[in-house]
Order: sequence, then C-alpha cells, then structure tokens
Amino acid sequence: MELDFERCYRAVDSRDLRFDGRFYTGVTSTGIYCRPSCPAMTPRRRNVRFFPSAAAAQASGLRACRRCRPDAAPGSPEWDVRADLVGRAMRLIADGVVDREGVTGLARRLGYTERHLNRMLTAQMGAGPLALARAQRAQTARILIETTGLGLAEIAFAAGFGSLRQFNDTIQAVYAATPSQLRAAARTAPAPAGTGTLALRLAYRPPLHAGALLDFLGRRALPGVEEVTGGTYRRGLRLPHGDAEVALTPGPGHVAATLHLTDLRDLAPAVARCRRLLDLDADPEAVDSTLAADPALAAAVAAEPGVRVPGAADGFELAVRAVVGQQVSVAGAQRVLARLLAAARGPHEQPHAQHEPEPHAGPHEPQPHGSGERPDAPHRLRPFLTAEELLALPDDAYGMPAARRETLRGLAALVAEGELDLAPGADRAAGTARLLAVPGIGAWTAGYIAQRALGDPDVFLPTDVAVRRAAGRLGLPTDPGALAAHAAAWRPWRSYAVIRLWRQA
Repeated sequence: MELDFERCYRAVDSRDLRFDGRFYTGVTSTGIYCRPSCPAMTPRRRNVRFFPSAAAAQASGLRACRRCRPDAAPGSPEWDVRADLVGRAMRLIADGVVDREGVTGLARRLGYTERHLNRMLTAQMGAGPLALARAQRAQTARILIETTGLGLAEIAFAAGFGSLRQFNDTIQAVYAATPSQLRAAARTAPAPAGTGTLALRLAYRPPLHAGALLDFLGRRALPGVEEVTGGTYRRGLRLPHGDAEVALTPGPGHVAATLHLTDLRDLAPAVARCRRLLDLDADPEAVDSTLAADPALAAAVAAEPGVRVPGAADGFELAVRAVVGQQVSVAGAQRVLARLLAAARGPHEQPHAQHEPEPHAGPHEPQPHGSGERPDAPHRLRPFLTAEELLALPDDAYGMPAARRETLRGLAALVAEGELDLAPGADRAAGTARLLAVPGIGAWTAGYIAQRALGDPDVFLPTDVAVRRAAGRLGLPTDPGALAAHAAAWRPWRSYAVIRLWRQA
C-alpha cells in the first residue's frame, strides 16, 4: 500500500481522527508507533516513518504507544471497499482464521498458494499473514490481561500463542512491558477468572448515527436470537469454539460491548463480527460527502450524518431471512422464522409475542418487534440455525410453499457442502453469481445478501419497492433502469444510499 508522506504527516500534525487505522506513525527517535491522532507532540519529519499496518511497524522493531493505544484504533475502511485478495485475506485474519487453520488454511480458503499470499500481503501491508496474525494475538492478549482475572498461562493459549515463551516475548516486544506489568497498570479491576464475560470498547470513526443502526436492527429482530432494549442490541453468536452472547451499546466515540463467551479463544472473531455487524470500520465522512453531492440526498445526509450499513453476524442466517422474506408479509415472514426455530429447538423456545409491523416497514424482509422488553422472552439468546439443522427439518416445519422450501434447502445444502461461502472473506462476485444460480433466488435477494452478509458497500437495489417509493418522494426516477443509472453517481457507496432511501420511505 502506497503511503504519501506529506499527506500522512499533515494528518499526524492535525491529529486527524479520520486517519486512525488507515496507517500508523513510527517514530524512530523513541522506538514507538502511534495512531495519527496521538496527542503527543508531533515528531520531526526526519524521525517519522509511516506503515500500512501495526504488524509492519512491529516488524521494524517499534512498540505500541501506551498513550494512544494504536492497536485499539478502528480498522481500515479500505477493507470495506476492496474485494481483492488482500482485502479478503485481511477480513479472514481478523476473524482468526490463521490462529485456527494456519497460513495453509488461509491460503486454501482464498484459493492461492501460500507463497503468493505472503508476497501480496507483504507488498500491500508491509507484513505477511503470520505477522499480521501475531499483531492481532498481541491485542487479544492485552484485552484479556487487562479485563479478566485469568491466569497468564490461560491467556496465552486463549489468545492463540503456542507457548508461554512466545506469549511473553511478543507482549514485551509489542508493548515494552511484561504481561504482569500490563495487568498491574490496568485502570479497572479484572472480572473474576473463568466467567467468560468481557467488557470492551469498540472504537469507530465519527459520526455514527446510532439511532439508525438500532432502529434497523430492532425492526428486524428475531425473538430468541436478538433484541433491542434500552439503547442496547443483544444477540446470540455462533463462534468457532462455542456459542456466545453479546450486548452492544453505542456511545460517544465507541460502542460498549459486553461479551459472554463459552471459550475465550473466540474473542478475536467475536470482536470482528461485532464490528462488521455495526459497520464500525467505515469512513462516514467519505460516504456522506459522496452522497451529499447529489441534491436529492443532501438534506437527508445533513440531517442524519454517519448512517451505516448494518452487516450480519452470520451470513447463512441473513440469507435464510432474505429468502423467507420474499413476497410475503412482514408478520408472515416472522411467523415462518419462529416456526423454523421452534421445530429445530422445541416448542418451549418458540417466541410467543408477535406484533404488527410499523406502517413504514418495507415488504421485503421480516421486521421487528418493538424495542420494549418482552416479559416472555427467554433470558438467553441463542444463535440462528445452522445449515445442517435446517436441512434436518421435515417438510411441515417450513410453513411455506414447496418451491420456497426447496430454495432454502438448496441454499443450506450449498453452505453445508462448502460450495457457497458467506463468510467475511468470501469472493463477493463469485458468491453473488452462485446465489443467482440457486432456483428461487433473484437479483434482489442476491444483492441484499451481498450487501449485508458479504459486506459489499456498493450494492444498489433498484427494484426494491421501498427504494422506489423513497426515490419518488425525493424527485428521483422511479423506473428501476433510470434509477439505477442515476445511482451510478453514488459509487462506491450505493449500499449506504439504499439504507438512506429505506429511512426516507
């Protein structure tokens, strides 16, 4: 990745928060690296080097600044846009694939040789996959050291280190402190050992329109799986080593996250999925400036800056919900989803409360219950069904026309057999093409899945009823072809335009 020295230096000199996570500032005179917004005195030009990743700075022998904590910066928004090998690899590394499957497994998922993958990542990120994963392990370890009462040996293996010596050496090299010193310097008392509960802060680039996020997720909340109460979004997660529950509360400058993990090795993938779910690595100023250039959207952008595209914690779940929501009422789709869950888990877990959708809810996907607490909701939220669980259900569990039932089964079979990848590092173009080949899945459904499950920021849905309705109100064309042509000016942020049009509808 090419970094322009003058542009980067100006960002550091102005302490511009927008550049946090885009690059890292190395200061050779002090031996540290910082985020661009670090409040310390601006270093002299001759003492500065810029790096595309924390791993690259660490490979140059620099340690993380204790003042600005560069490892806690938001991720680079570049990976939201890029669908190439490096972008896919970075998303998978963040999800912990290297720790679980090694570089061999990462290369296999991406369809390239290890040698080519290492060459590409080194050229673009200044570090190979092992170094990038090592930097992430160090951050995971620091979080566990400072927020739990676990023994250091437990933390070492939970963070993915192969030995205590490797753990100690890495922490010393990255933070210029031993694990014990990090724990002693922690500002808050750690949680009791073994609880599996962690409280974290997930940084983002302001502005963030939290109300839009919670409204979107709340309107589509599936009882027993997720809920929005009192400004907090809670849901069940399926992670590589066990189920988990997460509570996310947006606040100024960060989202407070409380994670209840079955296995602490799942910390890194849990954080990565929460960040994708709330689109926390986006660059809202870049998005909003592009959309606001269109007079039809300028007022909406000015009124609600920082609207994000909600992602998906589980790609298969999102795909099922998109298929179920086709051509049926909102209430009907909710009943079908509840029926599927009850058939798989037993009637005692079936949600009882059913509410009518709000008048402005779109017809294309199941919408929520209200944000109030449901007295009959189970306390524990569980993940959605797996592809294997859905395939095991009998015909009468589906409660839908046979053609749609077979569409769901075909989708589940492809996911279960590994022929359809809906994970964060999936090839977006290949995934969309594979979805379109499934009988019963059309352009709208494939696009919606690409937008939310695959994280494509540039999907437009010109045939969507709510999008066309909002376009008419804003004086835009309502014919799908003409509307799609007009939306070309919104590239590469057309997914964000869709969210704004839904809000206008």
